[in-house]
Amino acid sequence: MRPEDMILVSVDDHVVEPPDMFQRALPVQYRDAAPRVVRKKDGSDVWIFDGKQIPNLALNAVVGRPPEEYGMEPTSYEQIRPGCWNVHERIRDMNANGVLASMCFPSFPTFTGMKFAEHADKALSAVLVQAYNDWHVEDWCGAYPGRFIPLGLPMMWDPAATAEEVRRLSRKGCHALSFTESPEKLGFPSFHSEHWDPIWRACSDEGTVVAVHIGSGAGMSFNSMEAPVDVMITTTPMKIVDFAADILWSSVLKRYPKLRIALSEGGIGWIPYFLERADYVHEHHHAWTHQDFGGKRPSEVWREHMVTCFIDDATGIVLRDRVGLDTITWECDYPHSDTTWPNSPEILSRSLGGVSDEDVNRITHENALRIFRLDAFSHRPRELCTAAALRAKSPDVDLSVKSVRGGLAPTLDPTRPVTTSDVLRQLAGAFATPAE
Repeated sequence: MRPEDMILVSVDDHVVEPPDMFQRALPVQYRDAAPRVVRKKDGSDVWIFDGKQIPNLALNAVVGRPPEEYGMEPTSYEQIRPGCWNVHERIRDMNANGVLASMCFPSFPTFTGMKFAEHADKALSAVLVQAYNDWHVEDWCGAYPGRFIPLGLPMMWDPAATAEEVRRLSRKGCHALSFTESPEKLGFPSFHSEHWDPIWRACSDEGTVVAVHIGSGAGMSFNSMEAPVDVMITTTPMKIVDFAADILWSSVLKRYPKLRIALSEGGIGWIPYFLERADYVHEHHHAWTHQDFGGKRPSEVWREHMVTCFIDDATGIVLRDRVGLDTITWECDYPHSDTTWPNSPEILSRSLGGVSDEDVNRITHENALRIFRLDAFSHRPRELCTAAALRAKSPDVDLSVKSVRGGLAPTLDPTRPVTTSDVLRQLAGAFATPAE
């Protein structure tokens, strides 16, 4: 299939929340206590909540910048493409990249809304989660029906309340819930307890997909802080294997046969061996480990429940049948440094060379639309959803690479490889000065 004929649906992108979102989304009585954006004397912007600076305004939202300026910045709205936080500009950037639809994970609240969960006043926390979800579903996704897959945040401290939120959001057309890869690392019971059953039950009943993003536990883990940061960038997607094994061998998938779980930004090339190993372990050890998959192999149960996605993964595409063709979806990762914007169709076509049009369609959009229940073609004729047709809608988008000097990048030593500790010190330094 030619790149221009592809229909692309990305199941992992990110939104940088606009500075006035809570002023628009919250009732008046809660606005004084809500998160707000403050401009500091050094020109950086920070979210302030519960008296604390939140170091996640636009973490790694470097799309459109030269690679030598990549890092943990930007630290202000002026340093990022407007498409990161302005929904109208996001649509134009999606058009320019030939992307029909996008699912956007949050930025400053964290993937699971832990910034709200950590607040002492849980009544306020619940109001903030619902306000965020309403903004995301109604203002962000609702601005362009058929162009976004809505994604809700949980109330991590209260599974029963989260279950009610899942049902409420389902009535609003939201069929995905962001969740953590490691509840224990966030101070909650593990997946192996019944603590989370109200959420699994609600998601099963409503057909809501549980989307688990890499780094959604206690953040990234490192063997050595002095290792080149390339180590972290290389291994982070595959580290979701720990969650994959945890959920596969738990009782959750056995007790909730309709539950679907998405591994977001985890890649797919590692999955064939993971499944081969799981089947081997079950065959050789189930007699004494007491695992029972009801006469099925672990790999079969996996393909019934799990959703996978990749950015650019030629190995996984070659082994797509072993991954599970009907589980595979694609992602753009806008606006982070791994993104393939604005050349996603061309880059993706390299991995899809020799793949049948039928398989290409399943991977690029059909699986995602089916799994996340987005009826995109009811809003836009299929022939107008191709990369070429979308690009024709926004031919004037500026695709030039733009340098944004200032901020964090100049603090890195260009004479040696950047280490993980360099990056973390860089990020900490950006929030060392108090907000005004």
